[in-house]
Amino acid sequence: MDKRKKGSPTELRLMLISSCGPSQFLLTNYILGREAFTKDITSISECTKNTGVLSGRRVAVINAPNIYDKGICQVKREMELRKSKCLCSPGPHAFLVTFDLEKISKNEMKTPKMMMERYGRHFIRHCIVLLAYGGNLELPALEDRVEKTDWLLRDLIEQYGGRFHIFSKNWRDRRSDRELLKKIERMVASLGGAFFSSRTFQKADEYVKKEEKRLKKQREGEIEKAWVEMEKQYIAEELYQQKDAYIANVGAEIRAMAEVDNGWLRTSLARGLGTGLVVGAVMGALFGSIEGPGGMVIYGIIGGAVGGSAGGTAQVAVEHMEDRVAPPARLNFNSIFINRFFANTRPC
Repeated sequence: MDKRKKGSPTELRLMLISSCGPSQFLLTNYILGREAFTKDITSISECTKNTGVLSGRRVAVINAPNIYDKGICQVKREMELRKSKCLCSPGPHAFLVTFDLEKISKNEMKTPKMMMERYGRHFIRHCIVLLAYGGNLELPALEDRVEKTDWLLRDLIEQYGGRFHIFSKNWRDRRSDRELLKKIERMVASLGGAFFSSRTFQKADEYVKKEEKRLKKQREGEIEKAWVEMEKQYIAEELYQQKDAYIANVGAEIRAMAEVDNGWLRTSLARGLGTGLVVGAVMGALFGSIEGPGGMVIYGIIGGAVGGSAGGTAQVAVEHMEDRVAPPARLNFNSIFINRFFANTRPC
């Protein structure tokens, strides 16, 4: 069951979702008012988080791989979904679902159901459809087309809750940025100022905070040493200002580290891969025994590789059922192995 939580009024957390193509990256540039992604980028293999200001309001923008991108395997895609929840912890104020206004296909009609399977049915309450446009028509004409002429597009928008906004592919065109912020703030206000949450978002927040606590404890000596040095250089009010600034910087650094590397991200994939490797290797060796000792070795290796991939997929798929099952047990695992595994093995 999804829940709503009160969020900070000072920063909006925005999770961007797209089916394919560059639309979410164009939107990121538009929101931030700078080129966070170059115009030739149409896909990413890892989640990213950028912060900036939208019409005077601080925002954090989280990007994840596109739904239909073929250059990323399912195991990696699911792990990046989990990572995006950590980057957006404790939960997004808005899901901005982006499409190219000129390239709406029937495939796009499947995305609402896919997104509800990933985030829960209450996800729709926090959605706004963002439509990228690069032509010469004025905004009123475009909105009229969406509302009265293009029924396929209108149906898609209705499936996402009926809210939409058209933005320019040229991020330097700031004519409607204030209107976009108003639409987001209006939606959040209608939900009581709440951000979206669910059991998996709550779990992400729990693990991020646990990792933050561990990292802070690890750096206690460094912080105390820095304070001693400050006390030698500053006095009175200036000393307090320097300490506050230092603590804020260290806290932000620790938070950023905890969002991308914590127990939730490390253990689940490790368990899935480990189980798959063992089971796959055993089954491969049994099958290879028909060919003799050499076949056992060869098929054992192949079975281990295939089993590891399948095990990883099965393990991260459990995330979609975590509203009904207990959280996984803690396991120790070196996250460097995970990064190398995905860097060296693209197809699954």
